[in-house]
Amino acid sequence: MNPVPHRLPRKPAALAAALALAAAVASLPASAKTLVYCSEGSPENFYPAVNTTGTSFDANSQIYGRIVDFERGATTVVPGLAERWDISPDGKVYTFHLRRGVKWHNHRDWKPTRDFNADDIIFSIERQWKENHPYFKVTSANHSYFNDMGLPKLLKSVERVNDYTVRITLERPEAPFLSDLAMEYAGIQSKEYADAMMKAGTPERIDQEPIGTGPFYLVRYIKDAVIRYKAFPQFWGGKAKIDDLIFSITPDASVRWAKLQKGECHVMPYPNPADLDAIRKDPKVTVLEQPGLNVGYLAYNTQKKPFDDVRVRKAVNMAINKQAIINAVYLSAGVAATNPIPPSMWSYNKSIKDDPYDPAAAKKLLADAGYPSGFATDLWAMPVQRPYNPNARRIAELMQSDLDKVGIKAEIKSFEWGEYRKRMQAGEHQMGMLGWTGDNGDPDNFLHTLLGCDAAKTNGSNVAKFCYPAFEDLVQKAKTLSDQKQRTDLYSRAQVVFKEQAPWFTIAHAVQLKPVRKEVIDFKLSPFGRHTFYGVDIKE
Repeated sequence: MNPVPHRLPRKPAALAAALALAAAVASLPASAKTLVYCSEGSPENFYPAVNTTGTSFDANSQIYGRIVDFERGATTVVPGLAERWDISPDGKVYTFHLRRGVKWHNHRDWKPTRDFNADDIIFSIERQWKENHPYFKVTSANHSYFNDMGLPKLLKSVERVNDYTVRITLERPEAPFLSDLAMEYAGIQSKEYADAMMKAGTPERIDQEPIGTGPFYLVRYIKDAVIRYKAFPQFWGGKAKIDDLIFSITPDASVRWAKLQKGECHVMPYPNPADLDAIRKDPKVTVLEQPGLNVGYLAYNTQKKPFDDVRVRKAVNMAINKQAIINAVYLSAGVAATNPIPPSMWSYNKSIKDDPYDPAAAKKLLADAGYPSGFATDLWAMPVQRPYNPNARRIAELMQSDLDKVGIKAEIKSFEWGEYRKRMQAGEHQMGMLGWTGDNGDPDNFLHTLLGCDAAKTNGSNVAKFCYPAFEDLVQKAKTLSDQKQRTDLYSRAQVVFKEQAPWFTIAHAVQLKPVRKEVIDFKLSPFGRHTFYGVDIKE
């Protein structure tokens, strides 16, 4: 492996990326099967537990294994690094029986001396859990998923029974726990590698020059240009069908489409809705399609005036013409969102009616709240295209125009994507757009992770800073029950409270669309919007 990241000479980003990709492809053996994925951005790092973006998860997913996994293209939990598990009758004790003979990737400067074992599971969990752990603050102390899901308080103990058995005891039953362990943040790292890097005084290298047990190992990463992986011959599940995997980092959707047409990449995410007609007519391309397990929204900072008043939040909801946004920006690739979970998810409450578009009623509510002439606010718009929002800047402009009609003067703000997320999580905004793609098929992953009190703390994923007892009690109780009918009832009621309190203006659920060249064999859409390439083949 080469050190990561590599610095390029100063060149325009597009030229640098093109040169890096050309060099990566030119260096491959002629007989190798190579798949090029036109990814939309650069990963933040190679430590999934401190990431929350699909961009970073995609880059990490190829490298790491997890205790359990999701079946490819589905939400069913299947064995991963644990080949089987037992759950105690009270739902509190999980005993994982680990695979033997699982190999770690090699590193240019460091070679593993042992196979994967229980120590690696314990290291990967305790690194996120215990503040006195030597790796707790390395790269970042903000373990977003671990914290937002309430795992620090849920875990009672994580014990090494022997080399190939780990026992996890919970403080209470937790219905989504097994699914939670299959999520990307839970990638398992090598304790032996971590100890060696700590001893060398370079602990951050494990997150920059990663080794894992996954089907591909990292060869080279050039920020904003290319990530190059090779199939790991000793992967426990058998070597991948492709030999080389290249992420050609291409932020512009139109450029991604141009590359796909020319055969310079084989799979592209997040096409421009306006390009879809042309993409569907290309005889060399198939467009894979399914309802997206996602939601795009405008979050109100409920801890800041004037959005601490539910009347103001409701007024803004009624001032914005949602259908006009869907028509102008999502075209045929989105449906208006009423609830914080998508319609394809179990427990979706169909009886809830959306806030109507009614500027006159919005003005009256503003006057009732003490703002007869409106007010000034910020309106944050993401700088990147996301699966749940194809063009945040355009949506912000449409919202700005609608709000102006009821006296609200909204100033559009944006930042670099990593900075944008960090600032929103810190609560610097008054209003800001964000969204979510489900990670595990459970409503808890939306309702608690995005709207629960655990995630409302500084730097959590609850960017509305919404902590409302009537809502919190329902989602917390639902977590402890295993009966799906009882959980559905609680989540249905929680959605009613959400709509009454309006911490978000729910925008849309985007349809997941994936243009793939026809020489690609058996690429499966992930319900979670992930892009994984183990199991995928390509015609030579």
